[in-house]
Amino acid sequence: MTSPPEAAAAAPRPDARARSRGRWKAAAILAVCIAPVVASYTAYYVIRPETRTNYGELIEPQRSLGDAVFEVPGAAPLPVSSLRGRWILVSLDGGACDKACADKLYAIRQVRLTTGKDRDRVERLMLVTDDVDPSAALRAEHEGMRVARVAPQVVRESFPAPAGGRASDHVYVIDPLGNLMMRFPAPVDPSRMKKDVGRLLRASRNG
Repeated sequence: MTSPPEAAAAAPRPDARARSRGRWKAAAILAVCIAPVVASYTAYYVIRPETRTNYGELIEPQRSLGDAVFEVPGAAPLPVSSLRGRWILVSLDGGACDKACADKLYAIRQVRLTTGKDRDRVERLMLVTDDVDPSAALRAEHEGMRVARVAPQVVRESFPAPAGGRASDHVYVIDPLGNLMMRFPAPVDPSRMKKDVGRLLRASRNG
């Protein structure tokens, strides 16, 4: 028979039980947060008709950009975490913004507009890859778009492109948890991009 002191020693201490409950609560909260985004990926890439042709290409493995902080000329830095909870459409280009750049910015603006009541769930982000500041006219044309500067090393490490390609050849998607998860080819087809973005928005209520 176990003596009372031994039984007391075998029983979990109150502080241990509290820590255990705390860990379970934290895990439950995390699961609630990520479940909608996981569901959107599953609905988009797994539970789908075989005849569907996806325009966007899933980036595997995903790159977490949740801790990234981009420089904003003349303003406070832009941490990706400040955009958490939204789907972010990203274009990487030189500040002079040539025709290919202009076409991408037009495409992501139109795609966001066509999401209707869900437009507030979508952010546009132009990441400038050189030392040239975008013109005031460009900013005015794309009112509401975030503009920041990104270091070449971050582009190489965090924005993958197919062999022989460049990051500027694509429009990228960052999910509401800060993960770089998809890219669209340039020249971008706004109508096809709209369908893919719409599927993600419908499948996820997180962002």
